[in-house]
Amino acid sequence: MESVILILGLLFFAFVALGVYAGVKAVGAAKRGVDRTISQARRTVEETTLRAKSYGQTGVGGELAQLRLALRTSMRATQEALRAGVAEDASLSESLGLFQRLSVHGRELDDELKKLEREPDRATVASMLPGLKQRTERITHSADSLRWAARDRARRFSDDSLDALNAQIDVEAGALRHWTAETDEPVQGQGGPQGDASGQSQGPGQDQRPGHEPRPEQDRRPEQGSGPADDAARAITAPDPRQQTAYPWQKTARPETTN
Repeated sequence: MESVILILGLLFFAFVALGVYAGVKAVGAAKRGVDRTISQARRTVEETTLRAKSYGQTGVGGELAQLRLALRTSMRATQEALRAGVAEDASLSESLGLFQRLSVHGRELDDELKKLEREPDRATVASMLPGLKQRTERITHSADSLRWAARDRARRFSDDSLDALNAQIDVEAGALRHWTAETDEPVQGQGGPQGDASGQSQGPGQDQRPGHEPRPEQDRRPEQGSGPADDAARAITAPDPRQQTAYPWQKTARPETTN
């Protein structure tokens, strides 16, 4: 009895621990989802603000907003392209590692540009703009190079796969049309009208055997028994075909005995 109570207690604590673990995992997943949603909303609002500043403001503030917008747009597009491609092509993992190292420099530049937007000394910021533009162009150029290289690689693989598929389809189509190759070949024994070596066809009165000359018309006599009277006589005296057919239910006729 004590062993049964112990087992039930262990099962109860196991179920409680499993429920707590599942609850913690669910809360963590929900928190990550909320954080992801908040970060996406914050990024969308910030990019919308930057776009509005780049189009609406002039001077140093507008140029800083344009640099930040160009940097963020290039980095985000490259990140999405590499993460989508690495799931299908494992060789892009090295490119993704290089992009992560590049992202460190991109975040540093974005933070610096963000701080300079609130800088009241516009003259100093204006003197720093050429260097900031050069850094932004270098980072965006590297990000764009990785992104387009990944896209060209994926397109190349797609073209190779399509070429191989087209070749297989051409072979299959040729195999399905196998009768066309047979009709193109000349059939043996099929030629012009049959005749002798001089090209003249033999008439009905000519002998087909070599060495025989055709008989003249006056020597041709009707064969014996070829008249209509002979045909009628043969039709009358011919045995009845019904008597020649034997059926399994017919009995064999017995010969008559002479007494």
